[in-house]
Amino acid sequence: MTKPFSPRELVARARVILRRAAGGDPVELVRAGGLTLDRSRYQADLNGHAMDLTPTEFEILATLAAQPGRIFSRDQLLNAAHGLSFDGYERAIDWHIRNLRRKLEADEVAHIVTVHGVGYKYVV
Repeated sequence: MTKPFSPRELVARARVILRRAAGGDPVELVRAGGLTLDRSRYQADLNGHAMDLTPTEFEILATLAAQPGRIFSRDQLLNAAHGLSFDGYERAIDWHIRNLRRKLEADEVAHIVTVHGVGYKYVV
């Protein structure tokens, strides 16, 4: 990049590079077990029943469910939900995970599992 450049352009270029490294744009429809997430409409269904999720909860759940079994750190989930420019606490993810577990446990199965000292993973 040539100088002068705006910080917004730098962040936008960094996001493009990170998206390429991650394998492209996120999949529009994520299915994991009885969970279906439609990213284009921000709709979530669990076993045919609509779920009421906040945008942050939706992004966290979509990130976890897109790769079941993969462990995500709090920082990775925070970046997925808010982007790299968000300056917040990693522990805020714990509250979102708690709320997601409460909403997901309608079918009495633990979907989001804590891996102590590492992060969280989605189990089908």
